[in-house]
Amino acid sequence: MNDVHDLKLILESRFPLVTVETTEEARVLGVIERCANLLGRASFSWSVTDGLRRCNRPERVPATEALGDALRHIDTTPHNGIYTLLDAHPYLNDPAVVRVIREIAQEYSRCARTLVFVSPRIDLPTDLHHLTARFAFELPDANAVRRIVSEEAQLWQSRNGRKPVGDPAAIALLTQHLTGLSVDDVRRQIRQALEADGAVTMQDVDRVVRFKQDRLAADGLLDMESDTGSFASVGGLNGLKRWLSLRRAVFTGEPGTGNLPAPRGVLLLGVQGSGKSLAAKAVAGAWGLPLLRLDFATLYDKYTGETERRLREALRGAAKMAPAVLWIDEIEKGLATDDVGDSGVSRRILGSLLTWMAERREPVFLVATANDISKLPPELLRKGRFDEIFFIDLPGPGAREDILRIHLGRRGLSPESFALPALVEATADFSGAEIEQAIVASMYEAHALGEPLASGHVLAEIARTRPLSVLMAEKVEALRAWAAERCVPAD
Repeated sequence: MNDVHDLKLILESRFPLVTVETTEEARVLGVIERCANLLGRASFSWSVTDGLRRCNRPERVPATEALGDALRHIDTTPHNGIYTLLDAHPYLNDPAVVRVIREIAQEYSRCARTLVFVSPRIDLPTDLHHLTARFAFELPDANAVRRIVSEEAQLWQSRNGRKPVGDPAAIALLTQHLTGLSVDDVRRQIRQALEADGAVTMQDVDRVVRFKQDRLAADGLLDMESDTGSFASVGGLNGLKRWLSLRRAVFTGEPGTGNLPAPRGVLLLGVQGSGKSLAAKAVAGAWGLPLLRLDFATLYDKYTGETERRLREALRGAAKMAPAVLWIDEIEKGLATDDVGDSGVSRRILGSLLTWMAERREPVFLVATANDISKLPPELLRKGRFDEIFFIDLPGPGAREDILRIHLGRRGLSPESFALPALVEATADFSGAEIEQAIVASMYEAHALGEPLASGHVLAEIARTRPLSVLMAEKVEALRAWAAERCVPAD
């Protein structure tokens, strides 16, 4: 009933125009009809095939199949009520249509007519925005999904005369991955699982994940990262690893964690090459969740308002993939507000992101990474935006040994055959990425000499390398000084 309550509140607030972006047409028509009954208002609907008609009545208003004709009929023969316009978005580039909509809206105080635009995607012209309210369906949470699973299982049993079977682990994962889909999509996915063999298996879970990935790819605003390892492939960062391990069960909704607030996200600040991106990927791998990457560069559009709309669509896409990890790499590049010619876009992007961070209800864990703290707006850093801000410094001796072992082992080399203490000492002030590159470059050198890779090759390459901490010593030290008072060490 929350949907009815929320839409009724919007209608009672006397907005003349309402937009509803959804594919669940039957559901929204049912909610509108219930609201109309509660408010004692007449309800009408329009589509290009049926024209204009009173809801729940077969009679149609003649010659109203064109949207312009239907709107002129509403304007010239006014009846107080709610007018639901289905898939009207292709016709909103007609200035005459927009003008009639504005006239109907501006006369609301004289004749209370609410136009409700229902389409999978709709953008009203800018000059109508101040007259418009947005309504969105609540996506089913885990409890709602479990109820739908139970309902569909009972329906299947009544048709087939036997109970469907299900692996408890598969049912739990299926429920987790169905959270965030629309009610219609949840029912379709459950029916598909049951109709195939009368059972819920891990294959059904994989199919649902692929379904969500296909939806995500169609939007084109988020990238699905497939290379998500585990924290075993990340050297050091023991503080971050422990923090995440303590919160995994709560985020994934395991039994007995209901009284604890779900973690919402972390900001990883650090020197370039220190492993921030690798850590972001490993969070998803360790938690067994899909990793979504948001690149602000793909959002920017020259038209006013388009960038913010694309961000909202990207965040809605992340909600549909929930539970998931959303990774925003180098977040400062998208939110810097001092660029000349920015025209306020970065400020509006920041506002949209902060609103989403504060209000989202879907299980989307945000991992933001940043190199330059000076470009981050203070609003993003205040307490409560992120659960924690971690500083990833250059690796210490123990972490450097872990990194050397990982990269040598990854290339089929035995770490024990190398002089690890000497390599650890030689790589002081090296980042993890620089250590890896030293190993790769030394492999090329050894190959050119026709020799097996040995400690001497790696030590020689390290001696030739000037790490970033030396080349940009002032900036690195300034970042360390800032983080010492304000961040939690990741290691």
